[in-house]
Amino acid sequence: MSNNRESGDKPLSIVVAGGGTAGHIEPALAVADAVRRLDPTARITALGTTRGLETTIVPDRGFDLRLIPPVPLPRKPGMELAKTPWRVVRSVAATRKVFAEVDADVVVGFGGYVALPAYLAARAGVLRSGRLPVVIHEANASAGIANKVGAKVADRVLAAVDDCGLPDAKVVGIPVRGAIATLDRAAVRAQARRFFGLDQDAPTLLVFGGSQGAQRLNEAVAPAATALGAAGIGVLHAYGPKNSINPVSPDGAPPYVGVSYLNRMDLAYAAADLVICRSGAMTVAEISATGLPAVYVPLPHGNGEQRLNALPVEKAGGCVIVDNDVVTAEWVGREVPALLADTDRLAAMGAAAASVGHRDAAVEVATAALDLARERRAR
Repeated sequence: MSNNRESGDKPLSIVVAGGGTAGHIEPALAVADAVRRLDPTARITALGTTRGLETTIVPDRGFDLRLIPPVPLPRKPGMELAKTPWRVVRSVAATRKVFAEVDADVVVGFGGYVALPAYLAARAGVLRSGRLPVVIHEANASAGIANKVGAKVADRVLAAVDDCGLPDAKVVGIPVRGAIATLDRAAVRAQARRFFGLDQDAPTLLVFGGSQGAQRLNEAVAPAATALGAAGIGVLHAYGPKNSINPVSPDGAPPYVGVSYLNRMDLAYAAADLVICRSGAMTVAEISATGLPAVYVPLPHGNGEQRLNALPVEKAGGCVIVDNDVVTAEWVGREVPALLADTDRLAAMGAAAASVGHRDAAVEVATAALDLARERRAR
């Protein structure tokens, strides 16, 4: 794809600000990957802090990481809130320095500790040509404080869902990794099941609770191994590096494969016929993009964000939402075999999930960023 720049010009410089949690980092890196595909000459820099997962994830993915002081945003009055103005000033100054060093052309923010200083620094201007254009992406059903502030100065506001709290946001979905966005589950199912040591022909359940696992899901699914095995169901269960499980399957049952962590989520999705998991925004986006039927068990904390993330999929018919205290070993042993035996319902759920998934979100966000960068260069 042409990048519309004269030969000999400096590469466009794109800064992505999405540190802290995987829910901020993964969309940022998905967009960075898309920028790299659309314009292989572009310079890509990721902003982060020492507090986030980005210190290992970003370098592992091959991108330049620049660290700035974090700016937590306390929700209650107190000493921490009183320190916020000074923290903001210090972090904005550090961010402006990074922008100048990489000759930034555009900032793409995803919310969280890193994004607010990036938005303010871009607004203040860091180079002779003045302020930097800003693209904001909101992944959650309810926008956070940083993106609400940033939306007031942004040139483009994009969101995962309608009514996220950011006025006039264009709904594009959540950017997901290229390996997920282009995944053909049926085409690689046999390879995926060999990779994990699963039965090639058994209906297969995938269970995971994020990078650290989910103890509630572990306690509900592993004790149901006997019932699942008796029904001829294979299981791939990521229980978390700090947890353990002890499933007991009957003789002759398909394998119940437990792993502490899934390094190949694309193959995990391909191996599965059904997934039981939490409903973080990134998780819902990936599962919907792959067209995988799901049982979502929203984390019962916060302001109900996880339930909101899954509601559009439930409305379309692509998932079942089950409350945390309802998911027990008895529930799993009764409901999961019945659902996996209903192949027509599974097919309908998969098609419905795919209908609300967004495989092209990363490309849309990357295109918006590159267009603004080119416009800035042309001024």
